[in-house]
Amino acid sequence: MIEPAAEPKRLRVVVADDQAAVREPLAAVLALTEDLDVVAAAANGTEVLAAVEAGPVDVVLMDLRMPVMDGTETTRRLAEEHPEVAVVVLTTFADDDSILGALGAGARGYLTKNAGRQDIARAIRAAAAGQSVLDREVQDRLLATVRTTAPAPARPLPEDLTPREREVLALIGQGLPNRAIAQRLFVSEATVKTHINNLFAKAGIRDRPDAVRRAIAAGLA
Repeated sequence: MIEPAAEPKRLRVVVADDQAAVREPLAAVLALTEDLDVVAAAANGTEVLAAVEAGPVDVVLMDLRMPVMDGTETTRRLAEEHPEVAVVVLTTFADDDSILGALGAGARGYLTKNAGRQDIARAIRAAAAGQSVLDREVQDRLLATVRTTAPAPARPLPEDLTPREREVLALIGQGLPNRAIAQRLFVSEATVKTHINNLFAKAGIRDRPDAVRRAIAAGLA
């Protein structure tokens, strides 16, 4: 007897934005996505934390500029108090301070509000799986910042990295997302994810921004 295929896990999402004209349509659109459940809509960071406490919540889609408690501080609080909850920033701001502040606070993804529904849903799924997704504009700014400020690496890359793992790291350093890396290497996205997991474990890389820094510092990008 053939077992029926398991249904994909439905992800529980909180949408946070201080503007109801943005928050409510966004929540409604995401609720139409097959594997996403919008469990709360919040107008500020305090409401986000209350929604997470009431939980369970998998991912918070976070605006940065909010009253009472802004998105960066809320992200930092979530990282400290609820590390199981991933944060994807969705904002109109793509300046260096906003990007580095949010990523430094623990955000796993950073998108601008030009992102479409599919891009947002993809970033939510990636964040829930422990991966990072950065908007192309954000990647470009992060790369530019790292290239001008990155010091020499604190430690060299481990010698046991395979040639393919080094190649993947180089492509991450160029700002390519997993799909583009897979296309460049003529492999599946699943294979790319396996290489990235192995690479991060061997090299002690924390997340994708850290991988970009290590790639540039090592002269791979």
